[in-house]
Amino acid sequence: MAIVAILLLPVVTMLLYGMDRTEDWLARGPKPPRHARARHLRLIHGGRRQTAAAVDQGETEAA
Repeated sequence: MAIVAILLLPVVTMLLYGMDRTEDWLARGPKPPRHARARHLRLIHGGRRQTAAAVDQGETEAA
């Protein structure tokens, strides 16, 4: 009987460790989102538009 208990001890240890890791994995919240690069992000509709006169004169619209 003692031999069986000694042989099962590593199995039970690994089972408890695996369940602990699984519980921590399930309980933690989602990772924060990765933000897009600034050059790909357009929050204002038409924010990069320039008038034809401003392009010809080399001017840009002020934000």
